[in-house]
Amino acid sequence: MSSATPTPTPRVRRLPLTGVLCLGRPSDIWFKPALSSVVSVAPPNLTLLALGRLDLAMYTMAGSLCALYAHNKPYAARARALVWVVLGMIAGLAVALVTASLTTNAVVLVTVGAALAAVQKGLCDATRIGPPGNVVLTFISSASLFAPQTLGQVPGHLALAAVAGAWAWLVGMAPALVRPYGPERRATAQALNATAVYAAAHGDARARAAAAAALHAAWQTLLATGTRTAPRRALEHLVVRAEVALAAPADADPELLRTWARELRGRGPVPQTDASAGAVAELLGVDAELAAPARPLWIRLGPLTPLVLRTALGCALAGYASLALGVGRPYWALVTAASLYQANITLTWGRGVQRVVGNLAGVLVFAAVVPLAHAHPAALVLCCLAFNFGAEALIGRNYWLGSVCVTPMALLITEFARAQRPGELITERVVDTLVGALVGLVAAAVVTNRRATDRIEEALAAVERARERAARLLAEPAPAPGALRSAHRALAAALVDLRATVDAASGEWWQRALPQERVVLAERSGHRTLAATVRRRESHSWPTEVRRTGGKTEGARG
Repeated sequence: MSSATPTPTPRVRRLPLTGVLCLGRPSDIWFKPALSSVVSVAPPNLTLLALGRLDLAMYTMAGSLCALYAHNKPYAARARALVWVVLGMIAGLAVALVTASLTTNAVVLVTVGAALAAVQKGLCDATRIGPPGNVVLTFISSASLFAPQTLGQVPGHLALAAVAGAWAWLVGMAPALVRPYGPERRATAQALNATAVYAAAHGDARARAAAAAALHAAWQTLLATGTRTAPRRALEHLVVRAEVALAAPADADPELLRTWARELRGRGPVPQTDASAGAVAELLGVDAELAAPARPLWIRLGPLTPLVLRTALGCALAGYASLALGVGRPYWALVTAASLYQANITLTWGRGVQRVVGNLAGVLVFAAVVPLAHAHPAALVLCCLAFNFGAEALIGRNYWLGSVCVTPMALLITEFARAQRPGELITERVVDTLVGALVGLVAAAVVTNRRATDRIEEALAAVERARERAARLLAEPAPAPGALRSAHRALAAALVDLRATVDAASGEWWQRALPQERVVLAERSGHRTLAATVRRRESHSWPTEVRRTGGKTEGARG
């Protein structure tokens, strides 16, 4: 009898329909990207309107839409991120415009558009730029490929995009003048609230995972800049108190955590939890993490290879199919396909359903407002601004709801150059939406991600290494200052990465059986070690009266 372990049969997972269109809660700052979008888009478009050159609005829109990015980042990190977004937008636009000036071959244009979409997808995911990701970049570059162009016009059009991009940078950075630590305060408040939910849930595994992810996100936000000011240090202490509550939920006070979170959302000072020398020493590990080098970009791109390939293949095939059907704007099918690809095929399927429903509803909205938009160029600009605001305000609740506004806005943008027949626009948009979604999903099914299970093994190994390091430090009578803090953060990050890797692999279409039992054991032992590190740190870092009460009576406000 053979002793070989049988290889589990690959499983095909069902693609869900229920819940795909359900509305979620709006983002805490839903109005900020919505207002930023309007403030960034309005001045360039109104200026072009006054000059009678609305035909150039597509190029200023390229720069203006950069204001949608990086709203969750601290302002120092946001400044850098927005610079890269603007440069990336201009680079994609430059490639598209030069290509359009050199050839009118639709197959070549679609191929270049698909290649750009794949590069944009990979870079946006690798850098974790956040919403709206690659979709806006791909929309601009793909549309520009099919805009009539000469080489002599390219520098002027790029200059318009650069000027609008500089204005978008200023709009994105403006809130720093009135609320300089807004992103850090929000991230810390979310961590406190998530930990309060876990403390009140009496050990619920989902609540624990959500709290751990929120704590990890809070640390990522606080560590995004190298400057550690007094308010940021106070926020770090609050996150540490949330970690203590996560480690010992029975001793935590959920209401106190929620109180701190409410105070952070206001404009008052950051709540002070402790200022002892031990508490300051406890955060020495943060300095070590700030000094650690970031992972190279090429390493982060490696696991994204299947997504990049899906994007390239899906966008190219969607564009070719649109051309074969005689549609005059194949870039709509290309952009539809590009917008679908998420971490796994289950999420991609859900995004496809949302995209189709939102676009079909959006063309009905366009049909209703187009008579008003055709009444006067000013009405056209104002309608676009209104849909711009609505898209950013609603998309956080569900992608399809935001698409109801994105679709008419995109259709109206095509009319900046000249008025077009609404019936033709609607027909082509519906066809391209269906073609792009169908072909994009087929491409996602064809390009399998069989290495997703291998990455779970890698993530499990990373958790075990981090856990063993933390356990060794726990066994030492006097670990080096900050060492336990650093080990705790490394283990917490490894656990969050493991959970994200498992979730991504669980949604793949064709996959080997996942090592669920090993994952559960690794998470359980990892969280026990995390709790032990917190208890050890707490016993050495926090004053006796705070330790005795579990943080319930000290530090509501400083």
